[in-house]
Amino acid sequence: MAGNDWINSYLEAILDVGPGLVGDAKSSLLLRERGRFSPTRYFVEEVITGFDETDLHRSWARAQATRSPQERNTRLENLCWRIWNLARQKKQLEEKQAQRLAKRRMERERGRREAVADMSEDLSEGEKGETMGDISAHGESKPGRLPRISSVETMEAWASHQKEKKLYIVLISLHGLIRGENMELGRDSDTGGQVKYVVELARALGSMPGVYRVDLLTRQVSSPEVDWSYGEPTEMLPPRNSEGLSEMGESSGAYIIRIPFGPKDKYIPKELLWPHISEFVDGALSHIIQMSKVLGEQIGGGHLVWPAAIHGHYADAGDSAALLSGALNVPMLFTGHSLGRDKLEQLLRQGRLSRDEINSTYKIMRRIEAEEISLDASEIVITSTRQEIEEQWRLYDGFDPILERKLRARIRRNVSCYGRFMPRMAVIPPGMEFHHIVPHDGDIDGETEGNEDGKSPDPPIWGEIMRFFSNPRKPMILALARPDPKKNLTTLVKAFGECRPLRELANLTLIMGNRDNVDDMSSTSASVLLSILKLIDKYDLYGQVAYPKHHKQSDVPDIYRLAAKTKGVFINPAFIEPFGLTLIEAAAHGLPMVATKNGGPVDIHRVLDNGLLVDPHDQQSIADALLKLVADKQLWAKCRANGLKNIHLFSWPEHCKTYLTKLASCKPRQPRWLSNNDDDDENSESDSPSDSLRDIQDISLNLKFSLDGEKNVSRENSDNFSDADDRKNKLENAVLSWSKGVLKSSQRSGSVDKSDPNAAGKFPALRRRKHIFVIAVDCDASSGLSESVKKIFDAVEKEKAEGSVGFILATSFTFLELRSFLVSEGLSATDFDAFICNSGGDLYYSSPNSDDNPFIVDLYYHSHIEYRWGGEGLRKTLVRWASSFTEKVGDKEEQIVVEDEKNSADYCYSFKVRKPGMVPPVREIRKLMRIQALRCHVIYCQSGTKINVIPVLASRCQALRYLYLRWGMDLSKVVVFVGESGDTDYEGMLGGVHKSVILKGVCNGASSQLHSNRSYPLTDVVALDSPNVIQTTEECSSDELRSSLDNFGVFKS
Repeated sequence: MAGNDWINSYLEAILDVGPGLVGDAKSSLLLRERGRFSPTRYFVEEVITGFDETDLHRSWARAQATRSPQERNTRLENLCWRIWNLARQKKQLEEKQAQRLAKRRMERERGRREAVADMSEDLSEGEKGETMGDISAHGESKPGRLPRISSVETMEAWASHQKEKKLYIVLISLHGLIRGENMELGRDSDTGGQVKYVVELARALGSMPGVYRVDLLTRQVSSPEVDWSYGEPTEMLPPRNSEGLSEMGESSGAYIIRIPFGPKDKYIPKELLWPHISEFVDGALSHIIQMSKVLGEQIGGGHLVWPAAIHGHYADAGDSAALLSGALNVPMLFTGHSLGRDKLEQLLRQGRLSRDEINSTYKIMRRIEAEEISLDASEIVITSTRQEIEEQWRLYDGFDPILERKLRARIRRNVSCYGRFMPRMAVIPPGMEFHHIVPHDGDIDGETEGNEDGKSPDPPIWGEIMRFFSNPRKPMILALARPDPKKNLTTLVKAFGECRPLRELANLTLIMGNRDNVDDMSSTSASVLLSILKLIDKYDLYGQVAYPKHHKQSDVPDIYRLAAKTKGVFINPAFIEPFGLTLIEAAAHGLPMVATKNGGPVDIHRVLDNGLLVDPHDQQSIADALLKLVADKQLWAKCRANGLKNIHLFSWPEHCKTYLTKLASCKPRQPRWLSNNDDDDENSESDSPSDSLRDIQDISLNLKFSLDGEKNVSRENSDNFSDADDRKNKLENAVLSWSKGVLKSSQRSGSVDKSDPNAAGKFPALRRRKHIFVIAVDCDASSGLSESVKKIFDAVEKEKAEGSVGFILATSFTFLELRSFLVSEGLSATDFDAFICNSGGDLYYSSPNSDDNPFIVDLYYHSHIEYRWGGEGLRKTLVRWASSFTEKVGDKEEQIVVEDEKNSADYCYSFKVRKPGMVPPVREIRKLMRIQALRCHVIYCQSGTKINVIPVLASRCQALRYLYLRWGMDLSKVVVFVGESGDTDYEGMLGGVHKSVILKGVCNGASSQLHSNRSYPLTDVVALDSPNVIQTTEECSSDELRSSLDNFGVFKS
């Protein structure tokens, strides 16, 4: 019978949940309805809470309200089927999550064992270091609690020590609307606490001794839907306190610099910014280079002043900062603010969206990969709390607290880590400006607070709030948060509504951002707000709850003051709070706090001791804590006094002092060719023969001339160091001899005819080109590449002959393969100005002065990309990984992946892949290397038949940025030619300010399989609809290609 089937299914759903929940005392209220167990209510309360399925709750409410018994039974039966399905779904999700966690734990433990085995020794118990203090893999042991400035004298002593420094610091925060005054916090989900934090950090750093200039880079938004101020290219951030700033220079201080990138005239959410990151990086690189020159004139004695660090905030800015750090070879810092893996786990637990739907909505996999890249590149990761390290960062492949402690101990003992690196984790709570805050000691019945001119009227926001209350003199419970489910405001309203003593003693004020119309809000925010309004109606809280529609950022201090005047309490009931800046703001105004016990409030409470911590899921606990603080005036006064006494520990000066101290521990890095402080202006526009000769001599002293194309493979622990040194000396002597010969021959020739651009100029030749064409076509065979090269040459034959267009070949070929390709296809080395080989692991220039050996390798490029290169330790791990892939052929096992020693180089380890279909996707190798603390860039090349492993911040697109930095090659005058697909670094060649031409019908075969296993779609990283990207017709001719370039505006003056 259908009824029996329904009952059996219903009982099965109850049994699936398990008996443990039924006996839980905390759930007794949920399980009882009029004195008896109610399975329907149990499932609606328990299952729906877990799945956020509000629609199901509405169905249940309608069914209960139906008068007809038959219709009610039919609705309830249908509802029970849905509940049963949800229970099964919940159980399946829990099983999948348990499997994921078990797999991850096994991978982490295996990687840790292999890393320890490679390092050949484990550590004794006494060598393991602290459990979780200031985590550092690069320095000495740090105590668990950060040192704080305890007196004015200490700060003055520190300031005098810093005074001689003149640092340039770059901060990056891309999303949201950022300006210095009247910030529109709460306008949308992208314009929140992070915006306020980065602006105040920039302002505070710009006021610190030893810091000359701070640039906060963000997106320029020139859209009619936002204020005009967000379209201003530059905005100065004047210091809050101007004392001691008399020595400011012409360009000193803090500035917001807005870089145009992404859709013009349109404000877009952060999830849609990913495809435009490369465009921002190119624009930011241009600004930093220009500013470095300006600062060099002002404070550098004519030498460029590079950033002391580039600090990315949130995943999108972390990705950008990693690329900029690699392009400039300067240290990187990172602050996550909120992390993608943690959000993904929460969304999966809710069960409303599948993994694919989550990725489509939030671009979560692209975000997670950006956070992993940030771990790869960062010197220091700054967190607000230890909880962020212990519970969030440890979810990432690139950070393991246990392995980090082992590496730190080895560094303390001066023992090699075999190419393994781990970023330092530094807990630095955000700061606040307190000098303008004067806590009010009166009460609501007292006189209004006066100022220097006498009495002033109450702030307008007070009237906006108090108009909601029937008795505005009662203590105010204040909550300030967006209407977001994770902020847990509905539980707060329930706790207030169901506690009669609390309602009698206090009012509740909810500051939930700004809104004009509920229908205009996002669906999630509107749902939370409507739920709160229904609860107010349910508990008849009219006259006791305030929820104003609008407030300005400048009103927030007045709101805190009003709550303090009424002897109220500030509450943050969020399920998880990464830090809790509002708790510090409230304490500074004399408000005790009730806060969640999950996350940053624990650290804040440990320092301030000014309130109570509660379980955000326990409604009764929230009500009891609020009632205790409101009713006990002695406890309230004690918490207020503690907060005011200790609040200076969270000031911006102390935050910046700790910040700069950590920054000082980073090893300084800058472009290496400038470290000699020579007088050569690399980007000089002069075309005189003497300039050209000096350029050639200078570069020859610092670049090795490749006589025979052989690589010089250096291996750690090798017995042939003396032979390697001999070879190195011979090469350097050869370079010097070659340089002198070039000088003599040039001097004999006398003056150069400047009418011949090919004879006049600078070295390398790309310095004199009007346009640079980069050929990055990853064809399966060299014949396909040759065909594309000749077609491009033919399309710009006139400009090529004039010398106004230069060419760069960017390929996965080794140097030997490159020479072989040029010879076999009848091409000359001088047809190209530069060659990017080994997927970005090597950079060569062509030299017209030697027909036998027309190649020069840029060793400064090697020093530029060698950051965190694992060397021999990385190679051994890769060889071990390759040996794990075998195939049984007859009676013996054959390796599928084998090391290609012949074609490996110092900064590129190559592997041959005999059966590409049997090798895991590239992300799996990256994951394995990260788990073992090895930082590298893994690239599948040549249709998956080859794997190149190069330094983590090296790539073909980064090599182009190096050429811009080194030689002044204008990226906006660069045109990159690619096929329809390519190697796994293909995406990097398409973004940026350069123009990209996709050759239809080229590389559209098997190589596309390399991208099918991508963890995120190509559209998440490449804006194919960008005006800088065009596609040719299928297999177009050279004439058609020329027409496309003309239409593209390539040769417009």
